[in-house]
Amino acid sequence: MSLDALRTAPVAVLLGGSSAEREVSLHSGQTVIDALRAQGFEVRPVDPSGADWIAQLDGVSCAFIALHGPGGEDGSMQGALQALNIPYTGSRVLGSALAMDKLRSKQLWQGIGLSTSSFIRLTPATDWQQVIDRLGKVFVKPTCEGSSIGMTPADSAATLERAFFTASEYGGGVIAEHFIDGPEYTVAILGDEVLPSIRLETDNEFYDYEAKYISNDTRYHCPSGLTAAEEAEMGALALRAFRSLGCAVWGRVDVMRDTSGRFYVLEVNTIPGMTSHSLVPMAARAAGMDIQALVGRILELSREGWR
Repeated sequence: MSLDALRTAPVAVLLGGSSAEREVSLHSGQTVIDALRAQGFEVRPVDPSGADWIAQLDGVSCAFIALHGPGGEDGSMQGALQALNIPYTGSRVLGSALAMDKLRSKQLWQGIGLSTSSFIRLTPATDWQQVIDRLGKVFVKPTCEGSSIGMTPADSAATLERAFFTASEYGGGVIAEHFIDGPEYTVAILGDEVLPSIRLETDNEFYDYEAKYISNDTRYHCPSGLTAAEEAEMGALALRAFRSLGCAVWGRVDVMRDTSGRFYVLEVNTIPGMTSHSLVPMAARAAGMDIQALVGRILELSREGWR
């Protein structure tokens, strides 16, 4: 199926949803809608939080998924679209589900010897002091949320316990991950191509939700200041992490670097943001690709997997 064939019927853009990242998804979806319409596609926005969303998919040529978080990025929407025989963008069910689950993705990376920070799964029965003694300062995260939602640093047993219950409010599991003192990077993947990395700098304690989507003070460095050899090393690590989870088409890999110069994979995002503050469009621009070209390329790469 060529991209021209997709113009003979509406392209559904799935946006919104009911996760904690709904507002971000609405902005991402609108960016995709505008980019597709500018290229002559008929677009049908579909919000799966509505009761009749499946009926709205009747007659569409494919679905561009711009949903973030549980229900859209975790394999459930991908499985529903496969059952409906509707082609869709991005990673398929397994890659989406594994990447969304921070615990299982880190367990897999640990098992294959890929560089990722030390971590512990937390439960109400956890010995909080023992975790601090073992890992030192940590970041506590819900295992199946994105955009740093529910994420809190902790450096004592008391703050760790509070952070656990904060993260637990989002459902699913909770992990504590060793705090890495060093710069944070993100690497966009487009097909087999690693786009230029971006170094993130914020005055907040970490690159949290406010720094990602609200603050105008966050600094983005692209090029990121690495040597060509360092850029290649980090890019290879990111691509290996992406592929190891069964991810495909496009995504973003978040990486930290410690004071000794070692890179560590934090997580993989299979449906990154496409807002005005988002990083994949920024990396694409550095590679000479505007938003229309980026959205078209995602469709094109996805189409190759539909055959």
